[in-house]
Formats: sequence, structure tokens, C-alpha cells
Amino acid sequence: MVVAENIHKSFGKVEVLKGIELQVNEQEIVSIAGASGAGKSTLLQILGTIEKPDKGRVIVDGVEAGRLKDKALSAFRNKKIGFVFQFHHLLPEFTALENICIPAFIAGKSRKTAEQRAYELLDFIHLKERAGHKPSELSGGEQQRIAVARALMNNPSVVFADEPSGNLDSSASEALHQLFFDLRKNFGQTFVIVTHNKALAAMADRQFFIKDGIISGENI
Repeated sequence: MVVAENIHKSFGKVEVLKGIELQVNEQEIVSIAGASGAGKSTLLQILGTIEKPDKGRVIVDGVEAGRLKDKALSAFRNKKIGFVFQFHHLLPEFTALENICIPAFIAGKSRKTAEQRAYELLDFIHLKERAGHKPSELSGGEQQRIAVARALMNNPSVVFADEPSGNLDSSASEALHQLFFDLRKNFGQTFVIVTHNKALAAMADRQFFIKDGIISGENI
């Protein structure tokens, strides 16, 4: 589902990634760990086609991202890739339902189709009764679950999550971690998760570790 070949990335004179090789299989959940500043988030953004590598190539669901022009890449990202970040980035003026629908609207889907899918996801994450609430009326755990539902709106092939439980208490973190596995079971998504949370990392099918700009080890 995701292949990274010889990924290099520098910021100024600082070389962050020094030849990353990585392969993630379909419907697999993998975690990426490493010390602060090791390049985990940079790698995730490159895998998710948000950032471009200085060298190397990324293939997602059989498509080499570097060969797509900007407009085609944006459309590909909207259709095939979902993102979950440490901070939920929900739009405060919109309800939970409306926030979840945004990727569908960007894709040109009708309101009826978008809302039908959004209610399906809300029901799955046990927040259907919160559909009309704005982010300020939701707990941190509820906000992050809404963000996960938004990431799944267009039924992407792969979801990239960057420290998804980093801003949550232990109870909400545990619920969010289990949600990823429930979603994989029911919707068949692939998940690539950057995390400092050892419990979440250990739950993954495979754990990768970044050290000195390369993948230094893997636990299965």
C-alpha cells in the first residue's frame, strides 16, 4: 500500500532523512517511533504527499506521487489519503457533522451523499448524538474521534496519523487506539501512525524506529 524508496530530506544544512526505506502492506497498522527531532513527522508528511522529498520516491496504492502535478496530486490525496494530527484542526464555526463532511465537499460530492456517510461514521464512533455540536462543546477525546471520522470520509486507502493521542488523557488515548483497530476491521484501512505512546506502538502489527535519519530497526 505504501512504499518509500531512498527518501532523503534536508532543511538548510540539516539532513533529517538519510535514505529511508519502508514498505507498508494493505490493511496493516504500523507505528513509527524515535526520539524528538528524529524525522518522524517529516517522514509521515512525505509519505502522505504533503511534503516532497529531496531524493527518492513514494508510491501509494500503486501510484508514484512524485509524478503527479499539483492539481492531480491534490485530487489523489483527497481520494486516497486520510490524515489525523495531534491537534484535531476542526473548524470551530462548524458542527461535528459539517466538519466530517468537508473532504467530501472538496471532492465534489452532494450534501446528501456526504451527510449519509458522515452519519455512518458518527454511528460507528458512537457520537451520532453529538452531530450538531460544535468543537467547543465536545471533549478532547470526542474532538479527536471526529477528526478520525473526517479522515475516513472519502474511504481512503491509507490513514496517516501524527501523534494522534498526544493531546489526550490516558482513558481517551486508549479508546482512540482501539478505534483504529476497529476501523481497520470494519473498513479495511491501512494505518501509519507516528507516536511516542509505547502502548499504541506495541499494539501495531509492526513497529519501525528512526534513528540518525534512517530506519534503524523493526519489531514484528
